[in-house]
Amino acid sequence: MPQSDQDVSKDRYTVIPRTAIFLRRGESYLLLKGAPTKRLWANKYNGLGGHVERGEDVLSSAKRELLEETGLAADLWLCGMLMVDAGKIGIALYIFSGECDGEPKPSVEGQAEWIPYEKIRELPVVEDFPVLLTKIHSMKRGNAPFSARSFYDEGGKLVVEFGDIL
Repeated sequence: MPQSDQDVSKDRYTVIPRTAIFLRRGESYLLLKGAPTKRLWANKYNGLGGHVERGEDVLSSAKRELLEETGLAADLWLCGMLMVDAGKIGIALYIFSGECDGEPKPSVEGQAEWIPYEKIRELPVVEDFPVLLTKIHSMKRGNAPFSARSFYDEGGKLVVEFGDIL
């Protein structure tokens, strides 16, 4: 379909696709502690991931990001999709999970660390991370992926709403 038929409108998002990866090893997750020099989320923990580059599908992007940030590879599965309301721009976040036993290598993004699930709440994390990880922790491979959206309410509080997948 040509671009002229895409029905672009000021009332609709322009979307930036990104991936997030939450690897599991038993009851631990591989989290990235952002490098102190990062513009966003310096010294905060988050899943792995990043932007989907032109010409990539979301799974290929997730695998590339995982390799770049940790030196690891894993059999990933789509566990959810989150639409982040960032004003005029929307972030379409494709969330993957998988299992892995390897040890990560540091990258310019930061240091990835295996952290026990029960210790994560003690760490400085990215704002929407606890809600997403709680949801992912309750899932198993083969579950239908969740659908969610996040936005800030009138009081400036982050809200994450989960929808239903048919």
